[in-house]
Amino acid sequence: MKKQAAARSVRSGRPRRGAGAAPSAVVQYTVRNIPGNVDRALRRKAKEERKSLNEVLRDALIREAGVLEPSTRSYADLDALAGTWVDDPGFDEAIRAQDQVDDSLWR
Repeated sequence: MKKQAAARSVRSGRPRRGAGAAPSAVVQYTVRNIPGNVDRALRRKAKEERKSLNEVLRDALIREAGVLEPSTRSYADLDALAGTWVDDPGFDEAIRAQDQVDDSLWR
């Protein structure tokens, strides 16, 4: 009976009870027997799009399943900082000062 309950929870996409998984846990897959030409095409696509192979595969699975990603996905990257640089002469001066090598320290 436990095996049936575990199988149901995997099929429903919900984490197994008692497995220590939080309700928002994600599932990991292992996929075997991928044809070589498919592998090469996926890796080429990942390189062209500057994404990881995992991201390309995940996007493809989401598209194929016909579901949208939850809008609550949180990112821990620095995209919010992109394009926000402000020129600061004081900062540039401080960086130039750090670029000076003190020869006496390298003897």
